[in-house]
Amino acid sequence: MMNIIELENQYTSGLYTKRPIAIVRGKGARLWDAEGKEYIDCVGGQGAANIGHANPAVAAAIAAQAQTLISCPEMFYNDRRALLEQRLCEISGFPRVFLCNSGTEANEAAIKFARLATGKSQIVACMRGFHGRTMGALSATWEKKYREPFEPLVPGFQHVPFNRPEALEEAIRENTAAFVVEIVQGEGGVNPASTEFLVRAEQLCRERGALLIVDEVQTGFGRTGKMFAYQHHPIRPDLVCLAKSIAGGFPMGAVLIGEAVGELPPQVHGSTFGGNPLACAAALASIDYMLAHHLPQRAQELGAWFLQALSQIQSPLIREVRGLGLMAGVELKQKVTPYLQALMQEGVLALPAGLTVMRFLPPLVIEPADLEIVIEVLQRVLREG
Repeated sequence: MMNIIELENQYTSGLYTKRPIAIVRGKGARLWDAEGKEYIDCVGGQGAANIGHANPAVAAAIAAQAQTLISCPEMFYNDRRALLEQRLCEISGFPRVFLCNSGTEANEAAIKFARLATGKSQIVACMRGFHGRTMGALSATWEKKYREPFEPLVPGFQHVPFNRPEALEEAIRENTAAFVVEIVQGEGGVNPASTEFLVRAEQLCRERGALLIVDEVQTGFGRTGKMFAYQHHPIRPDLVCLAKSIAGGFPMGAVLIGEAVGELPPQVHGSTFGGNPLACAAALASIDYMLAHHLPQRAQELGAWFLQALSQIQSPLIREVRGLGLMAGVELKQKVTPYLQALMQEGVLALPAGLTVMRFLPPLVIEPADLEIVIEVLQRVLREG
């Protein structure tokens, strides 16, 4: 394992804070490091591994497509792309989709589409929101440590308090192109949006000629107990940004495009790798697997049990437990890093969401027995901490 760690440390960019283990294999909701130690994975590829690691259906689809056609830009039509676009529109009810390569690209595209469609420039986003690290998506992101090194960012962005409907009244104006929101803030602390907040946002967008952009990069594809998290609420977004688990962990992004966006003229946006046949084949296999194995319903049922079990942990360290489906956050009264390290030593991998929140994003295929182990280990770690 040390050879892997030393090699990466020698040649990597240095941009990432790395944990001192080298993951070399995965299956379902389990991971193994180079020394053979086994872990229950509640990082889940930061939300990209909803259908589990080394999923046989996706692996077979990628292998078959790689031997057929890997690259085909959108200047040509393609069979895999056509089928995926059809499938995404069928499961979402949206009429069109733009394909790209990541969540930040999906958000960049949605921002551009909103400005183009409305002829307006102002974008309203939420405090504690995270939408990516490219310049436009970063401008919509709240966290100062991500933003400040790169300022000045793209002009025309404003942030409002999350879950405060009254704050939207002054922010969404006649010159607003779009309001961007996560249904559950992930990086911002696993904070679910209220129905009141989302409904008022949609009303104001309709009244004032703005578009509603929903960022489902982390919440999409069954994570919250619905195929898309906005389906928990009586709203209809104009643009929905997707990525992470769309293709079973293979890099891909997409934007669902509603009728209010109108016609998008040719050449105003594009992507060399967007909609490539390999990613499309992986996405088709991934979506088929989610539907065949009822993963949104599974996430709803397992998530309800998991959140209840987390809430029943007796520890003076816990401030609050919150989440939706199999997207759970445990807010502590102190910094979470030592507890995440202790969990790792005990064979459980989890994420931070800010300084004081533990985030759990297990693959939706995780076994109930593994979630029980996670609860037992967390109880022990918090008790000993």
